[in-house]
Formats: sequence, C-alpha cells, structure tokens
Amino acid sequence: MLQHELTATVETALALGLTAEEYERIVQLLGREPNPTELGMFAVMWSEHCSYKNSLKLLRTLPRTGGRVLSGNENAGMVDIGGGYAIAFKIESHNHPSAVEPYQGAATGVGGILRDIFTTGARPIAVLDSLRFGELKDARTRYLVRGVVRGIGDYGNAFGVPTVGGEVYFQPCYADNPLVNAMAVGIVPIDRIIPSVARGVGNPVYLLGNRTGRDGIHGASLLASRTFEDGQQDMRPSVQVGDPFAEKLLLEAVLELRDAGIVVGMQDMGAAGICCSTSEMSARGRVGMRIDLDAVPLRDPGMSAYEILLSESQERMLVVLRRGTESIAEEICRKWGIGCARIGEVTEDGILRYYRHGELVAEVPAWTLVAGEGAPQYDREAREPAYLQELRAVRPEDLPEPVSPEEAFWRLLTSPTVASKRWVFEQYDHQVQTNTVLLPGMADAAVLRLRELPGRGIAVSVDCNSRYVYLNPYRGAQIAVAEAARNVACVGAEPVAITNCLNFGDPYDPEVFWQFREAVRGMGDACRAFGTPVTGGNVSFYNASPRSVVYPTPVIGMLGLVEDVTAAVGMGFRAEGDVVLLIGPQRAELGGSEYLWLFHAMVAGDAPTLELEEERRLQQVLRMAVRRRWLRSAHDCSEGGLAICLAEKAIASEGALGAELALPWELTAAQLFGEAQTRVVVSVPPEHVASVFQLCREWELPCVELGRVVRDRFVLQGVVETSVAELRHQYERALPEPVERV
Repeated sequence: MLQHELTATVETALALGLTAEEYERIVQLLGREPNPTELGMFAVMWSEHCSYKNSLKLLRTLPRTGGRVLSGNENAGMVDIGGGYAIAFKIESHNHPSAVEPYQGAATGVGGILRDIFTTGARPIAVLDSLRFGELKDARTRYLVRGVVRGIGDYGNAFGVPTVGGEVYFQPCYADNPLVNAMAVGIVPIDRIIPSVARGVGNPVYLLGNRTGRDGIHGASLLASRTFEDGQQDMRPSVQVGDPFAEKLLLEAVLELRDAGIVVGMQDMGAAGICCSTSEMSARGRVGMRIDLDAVPLRDPGMSAYEILLSESQERMLVVLRRGTESIAEEICRKWGIGCARIGEVTEDGILRYYRHGELVAEVPAWTLVAGEGAPQYDREAREPAYLQELRAVRPEDLPEPVSPEEAFWRLLTSPTVASKRWVFEQYDHQVQTNTVLLPGMADAAVLRLRELPGRGIAVSVDCNSRYVYLNPYRGAQIAVAEAARNVACVGAEPVAITNCLNFGDPYDPEVFWQFREAVRGMGDACRAFGTPVTGGNVSFYNASPRSVVYPTPVIGMLGLVEDVTAAVGMGFRAEGDVVLLIGPQRAELGGSEYLWLFHAMVAGDAPTLELEEERRLQQVLRMAVRRRWLRSAHDCSEGGLAICLAEKAIASEGALGAELALPWELTAAQLFGEAQTRVVVSVPPEHVASVFQLCREWELPCVELGRVVRDRFVLQGVVETSVAELRHQYERALPEPVERV
C-alpha cells in the first residue's frame, strides 16, 4: 500500500509550475490525489523542459527520417556514415543556469551533452558551442562572457574532448538571458549502439557514477521552464555542479560495459534525475521498475525520497543490465573507480514503484509521466507580431550612408560580432585526440578525421543569425539551415543531417509562439530541400525577462561527410597568384545586417533573399570543385558582407597573403556590406579558373572574377588599402580588450 506523507493540493501544484487543469489531469490518471513526492515528479516531467508540451506537435512536422539517419535512440541523433560506423550528435541549451551561475551553468551544459553522446555507446570526439550575450559595454555581460567561456573550456579540456568550432553574437536582447548552446559529436560501431530503453523483466537496474546530492532539484521545472523575473536570478541552488574528471572515468567504464555486451539500455540522469531516466526508459520498453531509493549512494543520508528522485547531480547514469552479468559490471566499475549501485529491477506491469526506508513512497504508471504519452500537449495561440509591419516598411538600402566606405569597413571588421573569436577558442583545447584537420578560425566548418575510417572525415558547423529570424521567422530559419549546410559544403563535405536548439521567449505569448511556429515551418522546408533530416535537439522557451525577450534563435548544428580529408579546404588564401572569384548572385540587401545595426542602430527591413534551389546548386558546385581539387580556399559571405568576407580570407591566409581586388559594382553600403545569401568567395589556381567558370555555367550560377592573391597587402579599390598585418592586428584585438575589462 502506498505510504502517503501528505495529500498534495492544487496550490502546491501551482507553486511547482503546473496549472490547475494539469493537476486535475494527474488526479484522473492516477485515480486518486497524488502525494507530494508524486506531484514533484509530475511537475518536473510535465515541465516544458522535459515534456515539450507546447512544442511537440510542431516538432513532429519536421522531417525525421530518410537518408543516412538511424532511428531508435533517444539520447542523441544517429547517422550511418558507412563502414559499420555511426555518428551520434546533438545540441542542447543551458541558458538559464548560465545566466544564474555562468561558470557551472556552461560547464554542466557541456557535461550533459557529452553524456547524451556516450550513453549511446559513442566515444565523444568534438564539441561546438553557440553563444549569445548582451553588449560588452555592460559589466555584467563581460562577467557572463568570461564565466561561460571558462566553464566550457575547463570542462572540455579536463574531459579530453576538443572544442572545434562555434559562434558568438552580441545583441542587447541577450543581456538578461545569454544563450549557451553546446553541441557534441561522437562515433560508435553500429552493432554496439546502446538504446535508451528498459527491457527484460527481472533485469537489474544500476546507478553508475557520482553520489546523489541536493544540487539541481527542480532545475528543469523552476529554472529552465520559467521566465526570469525581477529578483529571481539568484537561484544558484538550482544550478548543478560538474566534475569533468569523474565524467571521463564514467565514459571509459560505459564503453567497456558496451564492449562486454551486457548492457540492455542506458540513459543519462540529466534533467529530473532518477525520476526522468526511470520513467522514460520504462515507458519506451512498456515495462515498469521497482526502485529502492535506500540503495542510491547519497552525499547526505538525510535526503528525502522527493530530493533523491528529483536531484540533478551530475555525472550519473541509469543502466539496465542483462540478468546474471552483475559481477562483470561491478568489476568494470571498480576498475575505473566509479560508483556502481544496484537500485532496482525491471517489472512487467508498467508501474514505477519507489521505496524509501522500506516504505512505498511513490507509485506511478511510467507512461503518464513522459512526453508524447501521458504528458499534456497543447496548441498555443499564435499571432503575427505587431512590430513586423513597422520594421519591414523600412528600406535600409535607401538610408543615408553616414560614414565613408573605409570607415565602415574598419568599424565592421572590429565589431564584437564580426571580429576574431580567438580569445574564445584559444581557451579551448581544439587539438586533443589529434583528429582536428582544420583549426578554429581557419575554415567555415570544423573538419575531423575519423581514425576508424582512414581517409574519411566529418564536417560540423553551428549557425543562426537571429536578426534574420526576428525580421522573418520563416525565412530566417531557412537561412540558418542554408548557412550551416553552406559552411559544411565550403570545406567539401556533403550535408547529411541536422540537430537543432530552438531558443525562444514565453510560448504563452501569442507573438512568440507565432515566431516559433514559423521558424519550425521554415526549418522543415529547408531540411527537405537539402535532404538533411532532423535527428533531434532541444527547445528552450522562457528566454525572457521584464526588460527584454531574446530574438527567436533556432540554432542549427549541421553534420557533413568528407570523403577525403586531404582535399578539404579552409577559408584563407594559400598561394600567391591565385584568382579570387565570387560564386553566387550579388544582391544589394541590408535588411538585418551588422552594418544597419552599427550605423543606424536598427534591426529592420526584411531578412535576405533565399532561393532554396539556387542554394542547393551552389553547395553542389562547391563540393564538386573541392573534391576535384580546383579550389584552394572557400569562405561564405555572412556578417559584414562581401568586403568583410574578403578581408577574413586574407586574415586566415598562410603567411601574409592578401589580395588586390576590384568590385564590378557601385561601391554602395549594400553592395559592400550587405549580407545577401548564397555567395561564396573562392581562390583558384590559374590553371583551374576556366574549369570553375564552366562548372558554374553548367549549374546556372553567376561567377565573377574579383582579383588576385598577392603578398603582404590587402587592396579593395575605392574602399581600403592596408597591410595584412594591420588587418590581423585590428581583427584580433577587438574582442579581448573589452571582454577583459573588469
């Protein structure tokens, strides 16, 4: 018989983030009033963070199958790369924890996404990050930047995984709610993938890893699933504390358990801890579990059942083993010095039963707790935002140009969003494991060789320009997918699949939900056009405060396959005398551009034009030209436009290679600094120029010669004439000087 400590109330439910209607739904599902422990379980599992109750219906419209995608694992997306191997990859957010405690918030974000990878049986081989902050003139923003970057670097470096790429943006709307999105990538033999499911009545259930403490309780429901309000940012007890050294040992133990062939299923204990992992694994397997909370290793023996179930202590796994292999698992865990405790067993009736001090403290059908089954799903009201009509009425190309092209060039080159991110990535070890082929800042996408498949590799990129999404959520989300695919194509890779992290405001705000709905629709259409299914990801709502709501920011993590890593190209010039070409249409568009923000303090107009078929052709041309070794470099035009793209190619060059360039268009701000899409600047050996032009004609793409690669100087006629050394100096100093100011 269930031991009721107290009967929960509607008031208790409201305090935990549930609604009165949801409380009544719980009563109906259980056929009785829940006790406080059970109500706490429903509160975390039905939170937005765990249940996707306001997003799941829309997410199910995305293309989820086809191509190389493997199905059947909930921890991370899986893609068949041939040769008997799969890539596991996923991106998630740790936004609110990073706003409250930037170092631990970012560090545990990295730790959590790494566990999502190795619970599939994959060894992590790379991390990327997508970061957004307020303006650097604000002291709190500088504090957040320093803490977040140090947290990411310290965790990844100690764990031993390279951080190989990412992006950093600065905009006032992120002042209260920085976005900290982390993506991880791993590799696994297909025949050794571990599912996140519980099966086999009588099979033992184990908890591996660290002891359980009181850190992170209600992190999913009270921190990640609510909007910040005045005075509520001091929520440090809801932020977990990470231990990368313990996680490294946990990784090695998990992989040895995998190779021993004794694991039935496994899941990371992230959000909602034991409650989440036991319920989700059981629901997937249509089984139940009997869990003895007295067997859970604790940091404080006085913890209640409620605290044990909901703790989000880090570096823990739930594992279902094959019955009879317990001694093998325990010996492996002893070898690696990690905790290993049998806490229960699989049952056949689909009911979760939790015991504390020998008494039954919670009894809940597993399916009632999980997303897509018992958890509610909503259709929220959506309404086009009132601001759009006013902003789209602005024609940025008609605005006066307040400074000369040369002054605009230098200010754009040194704006924090455009300038070098070396200060960030130099704090990360990007060469550990020695698989990194193209270093951060040297290519449009990170390229990693795969030791398991000699000669082959992968390319990965994270991308989103949230200004475009703010101005046009549908097209802006398409552009995010297109740029991620374009960046992968620039190194010669074939885009094959995406993961996504969808960062938005309050879903109960009809204007925010309209942004979300349109962005999901745009992302889906772009993925169908490029043949890149969505393997999974994360939705982060409630990124808002009384002062501001973040721009809609659907970050795309793109995976590409590289057939020959020796053919991959970076962005910088590599040989004097090479011809510089622009492939793709030149459109004079300033909507949502960095130029418009810097010189008119506006985010206005419309998102740049994007024609998906034209974009697909461009990416195909790039892949073919790289694989035929006709290109020595390729770099897409993005923030700052064509002029900044050309300068970045010189900055990233080998030695001190620059260029002498002349643009065949009027030197307006829109032509120089507009951020039109579907454009890539390449450098080509003279003997291959004719072949590149012919390839572009065959694929019906414009191709224009802009100049030649020269040594030591950078000349853009009518705009700027300088040395490559000065370009680098200005580009490199722009970020560290303001960030390091206390």
